[in-house]
Amino acid sequence: MRISSTMMTGNYLKQLNGTYEQYTKLMEQSDGSKLHRSSDNAVGYSKYLRFQNSLSTNEQFQGNVKTAISWMKTADSTLVNVTDLLQTFKAKVEQASNSTNNASDMKDIAKELLSSVQEQVADMNAQVGDRYLFSGQSDTTMPFRITDDKKDRGETKTLDEAQASFFSDVNTGGQVTQMLKLTGNDGNDYYMNTQNGYIFTADFVNNGYKNETTYNAATQSVGQDASFKVADHFDKYGVKTADYTTTVNGVELSLATTKQYIVEYHGDSKYISMVKKTGGVDQATDAINVTGQDVWGTDIFDCDNDVASGTAMLNQLLYSVAKIDSNDYHWAGSDGMTIADAAHASVLGSQTKMAARHQAYTASTRMLTTQNEAITGDISDVSSTDVAYLATKLMEYQTIYSMSLSVGAKILPGSLADYLN
Repeated sequence: MRISSTMMTGNYLKQLNGTYEQYTKLMEQSDGSKLHRSSDNAVGYSKYLRFQNSLSTNEQFQGNVKTAISWMKTADSTLVNVTDLLQTFKAKVEQASNSTNNASDMKDIAKELLSSVQEQVADMNAQVGDRYLFSGQSDTTMPFRITDDKKDRGETKTLDEAQASFFSDVNTGGQVTQMLKLTGNDGNDYYMNTQNGYIFTADFVNNGYKNETTYNAATQSVGQDASFKVADHFDKYGVKTADYTTTVNGVELSLATTKQYIVEYHGDSKYISMVKKTGGVDQATDAINVTGQDVWGTDIFDCDNDVASGTAMLNQLLYSVAKIDSNDYHWAGSDGMTIADAAHASVLGSQTKMAARHQAYTASTRMLTTQNEAITGDISDVSSTDVAYLATKLMEYQTIYSMSLSVGAKILPGSLADYLN
């Protein structure tokens, strides 16, 4: 086979360019990464992409956790202030139960209590940025509003612990915490257990039950209207929508109402989730908010409705304001104190729920930080340049390239121009 000068030149240039190509690829690693394309290292590049995806997810979770903790801290500080107001509210109700108060004193106390409820409502409209904390997923809507005018709201009997224990049906699991108040044309008050329609005298509910060893509604009640439905006569806030009368033992009974302000809830009962780990959403720990229903519980008026009012205990507090304003110190010492305790317990319950979630997110912060460090280490291992190795290889290829140029200048055959010169 005849070897021509053209073949020698072509082979030389091919090898020279190959050496320069390797040198150029090594120079790319001077930016700190040894992976710039999948062809550099197919297996390593595949790992790099997986690690980058994991890092992106981790950083998203860390952002969620940071936002969630900020949200819950603000909400918790709001609830702390509300519980302080409720403690003051309870002290004022206790003050109102003193029989030495005259009508003017009671009206002054009622004004202070109304101011307290208004401040609680203002606190519950707290925001983070332009998002309301207690509106559920309707977080661009201000959740709580007090009506400008007083409404006719149904009167209730809020049972204390002993009364609730007696009147609750242990056989059916029906827990009774409130009864609906009725007034008779005989001048007496009556209470209806709206779960089964049994009607009792006010005296039996307040005192007579203490002389009984067991609960027997059929014999202890004065009558029953099993067809009665709260939602047929009241809206979810307790405002009367339809009249009702029934006759028991010749006494005509009708709904008792009182004029009071009403707090309405314009949020919803849905939760906002900030996911902090892979997998499905865990509503018990991933939800960062509490809604109006969580904070203010439910009462006798919204139990028959599909959606709870979200302001049950707030409206019970305003009921207390109305009763104290009417100079009813006996009521303040019994039902008033019970309502104040129930409202305080309801808000504390929502605080406890939020504290548990806050603890879970705080623990996630440490876990996600550790995971981030591990993933970053994996990315560094698979993609970072080995500086010492790179420096050695660059010197090696630079030397080979320089030597190739020097040898080529001496052994390659000259061109016609070289001979002419």
